[in-house]
Order: sequence, then structure tokens, then C-alpha cells
Amino acid sequence: MSTIFEQFRKIGIIPVVVLDDAKDAEPLAKALCEGGLPCAEVTFRTAAAEESIRIMSSKYPDMLVGAGTVLTTEQVDRAVAAGAKFIVSPGLNPEVVKYCQEKNIPMTPGIQTPTEIEMALSLGLTTVKFFPAEPAGGLKMIKALAAPYVNVTFMPTGGISAANVREYLGFNKIIACGGSWMVKKDLVQAGDYETITNMVKEAADIVKEIRG
Repeated sequence: MSTIFEQFRKIGIIPVVVLDDAKDAEPLAKALCEGGLPCAEVTFRTAAAEESIRIMSSKYPDMLVGAGTVLTTEQVDRAVAAGAKFIVSPGLNPEVVKYCQEKNIPMTPGIQTPTEIEMALSLGLTTVKFFPAEPAGGLKMIKALAAPYVNVTFMPTGGISAANVREYLGFNKIIACGGSWMVKKDLVQAGDYETITNMVKEAADIVKEIRG
């Protein structure tokens, strides 16, 4: 599992992808890989998510493809069967966490408070998603939470953009940031993969700039 989180740290920005049509999965995966962020958290908010994960995983086997917005164990099964290498949830559901642990699937649940961090620690987790990051206090809140929980690392998602991601990446307790600004829904629907690739390159350059 630590290998996945090491990959997250290396990639730095995890594109959070919402796809309404699985036909967009392959060209989007190509844009992400060519742009320098060979990773996607495909959210289970749409009916196309499962097939999109399957297409991305099969067409780009070296790409780190996972499932986001996973709320149930049934969704875990569907995501993993489709090829998901990691699971992300907006909140912390002990049943889903334990299920992923039993199946040896890396899982990052969402938290906002000290109590939720302690729930995560009690389940053996030391990496958590901070969600929704900006509305919940942003980097200032993460730094406040990180102070007493010295072994916890964070993956903030929600409200992160090209304008503020540098600040987040500069804090050593943040392994990666989740973001959707470079894979905007309207660009995907318009098939504007050239713009997406360029925005992904800009995001990848920010990671290099901050982390070398």
C-alpha cells in the first residue's frame, strides 16, 4: 500500500475526473499521461465511472487509476473488478475502510476533524483525504490538524486550483492534492483534449517547481 502513496507523492496532483460518457475515458487518459500526470481518480458519481475505469486501466496499464466518491462495499467491488488500484471516499465509513483493508486495497477516507483523524488512526490509517479542503479551512486547518498528529499525512481535495496548489504542495505533510481544474467537464464534453493536455502540463510543472 505504501507504494501507492509513494506514487501519489511523486505525481503530486491527482486529477479528479467526472465522466458522463465512457467514450471520453481513453482520450482523457491519453491527455493525462502526455501532460505528465499519469493518474486519475474517477468518481463514482456517474453511471459511466465503472466502464471508464476499465477502459483507462486496460488502455494505459501503467497509469494509476482509482475510484473516488466510493460510499459502499458494493462500489468497492465494482471499482476493483474494473481495474481500480486505489479507493477514495468523501467521508470515513469504517465498514468500507475495513472492507478495503481485508482485500488489501489502498484506501483514503475523507476527514475534517481531530475526532475523524483519531477514527482513521484507530483503523490503522495514517494517510487521509481532507475534504472539502477550501471550505473546511484550507491549508491553515491542515497545518493545525497536523501539529498534534505528527504521523498523519493529508490529500486535500475540494476548491484546489492552479492559483493555490503551490501553497498546499509546499507543506511536507501533504503527499498530493486532488484537483479537477485541469479536467473540467465542459472541456471533456467538447473533446478539447489539447487544452486539457496543456493544463495538465502546467499542473505537472507546478509539482516540479515546488518539489523538484
